[in-house]
Amino acid sequence: MIRSFLLIVCALAAMSAADIAEEEDVLVLKKSNFEEALKTYPNILVEFYAPWCGHCKALVPEYAKAAGMLKAEGTDIRLAKVDATEESELAQEFGVRGYPTIKFFKGGEKENPKEYSAGRQADDIVNWLKKRTGPAATTLSDVTQAESLIADNEVAVIGFFKDVESEDAKAFIKTAEAVDDIPFGITSDDAVISKFEVAKDGVVLFKKFDEGRNTFDGEIGKEKLLAFIKANQLPLVIEFTEQTAPKIFGGEIKSHILMFVPKTATDFQDKMDQFKKAAEGFKGKILFIFIDSDVDDNQRILEFFGLKKEECPTIRLITLEEEMTKYKPESSEITAENIITFCTDFTEGKLKPHLMSQDIPDDWDKNPVKVLVGKNFEEVAFDPAKNVFVEFYAPWCGHCKQLAPIWDQLGEKFKDKANIVVAKMDSTANEIEAVKVHSFPTLKFFPAGDDRKVIDYNGERTLDGFTKFLESGGKEGGAPDLDLDAEEDDSDVEEGHDEL
Repeated sequence: MIRSFLLIVCALAAMSAADIAEEEDVLVLKKSNFEEALKTYPNILVEFYAPWCGHCKALVPEYAKAAGMLKAEGTDIRLAKVDATEESELAQEFGVRGYPTIKFFKGGEKENPKEYSAGRQADDIVNWLKKRTGPAATTLSDVTQAESLIADNEVAVIGFFKDVESEDAKAFIKTAEAVDDIPFGITSDDAVISKFEVAKDGVVLFKKFDEGRNTFDGEIGKEKLLAFIKANQLPLVIEFTEQTAPKIFGGEIKSHILMFVPKTATDFQDKMDQFKKAAEGFKGKILFIFIDSDVDDNQRILEFFGLKKEECPTIRLITLEEEMTKYKPESSEITAENIITFCTDFTEGKLKPHLMSQDIPDDWDKNPVKVLVGKNFEEVAFDPAKNVFVEFYAPWCGHCKQLAPIWDQLGEKFKDKANIVVAKMDSTANEIEAVKVHSFPTLKFFPAGDDRKVIDYNGERTLDGFTKFLESGGKEGGAPDLDLDAEEDDSDVEEGHDEL
């Protein structure tokens, strides 16, 4: 009787699960089967995507690979996806504002899912999920288990302790709990300790690149271990790709030196050897990245630095703190010695930021709307006798294109006012210290006077709104703009809003 009842329950569960379609081992969820999926699969990672999103398309093969890996292991963890453009109610319920948005639902709970925070490669996804559903560090009871952990992962960290209840071992576990994207193992087995030639309690980071392994040296503590892992978990030189971007931008190292070089160049390997040699002395301080300047998807990055393909190979350095700051080496020759000098001067605070500027056009002041570049900005914008209204734009920005005819009308209207200047500046090719542009278009007013004031314009983007603002000296006519952050970051105009 009991056996028959269990068979019926299993059959019903199988029927419910069968109602949820799969594509390449990834569950296809809709509003109609979402709650059923959470009941059937207690640990489920859900990607909310848009079919047109470039980042979502790039994620497809790695996401499917991760789903297959987990399914093959027989774990209770599954991967799923939701077309957020079709299932808008679900997307709204879970606060989806960009694509892809990836959330982890644990224990069948629908409330408060955790945001996925690791990389976009299959191993990253699998490791993150295992950390969320199992012990922070896997107990390795024999050599085979330890070898498998190392062989199956790009990076793995193992703690070797005679007593896994010691204070050092507890600090190691706390470290493991704080790192999402790397698998940890812990062992007290004599055979394992002997196999990896660990003479005393300690921690070793194993990796499939560069030195192959790094041994922690010092007093074991969470913060010191985290710093050790941060310094060694990435290759000395990492290539910028769709897959590595989250690790590059999401990491704790915010100073990056970039080498733009075509992989097809005859001296590519020589340049890489020089770059890698220089990187050795800056582990944990500066991330060394190379960008294939021939790849179409990388052209926007070149534009950001004001570079053209024919200018490569070349070097730039950038800090990604609250304000992005760029630096350019004095020498164009790419040698380890030059790069080391450049990076040393940066770490010692000896470098001045590199500000891009186009040459001043011969006809910059011939039309009603004046054309500003980095080289003439100070002279025009901070002229104490003039009230200057500037549009900072990007040539590819859709909102800027919509504003262009209105801005031309504004220039025409005030062209005969000697104390008023209407101007524009291409901020993708020109940079200035006085203004940091984070979105397009950005509108700023520089009133006459010697105090170098800068006033943001957040009013209506109409000829009437601009006119009232200028006629009042920047004091009247600007209604508050309630949605500035949502509309102006026009970096993905062609595809809609998608993000890394």
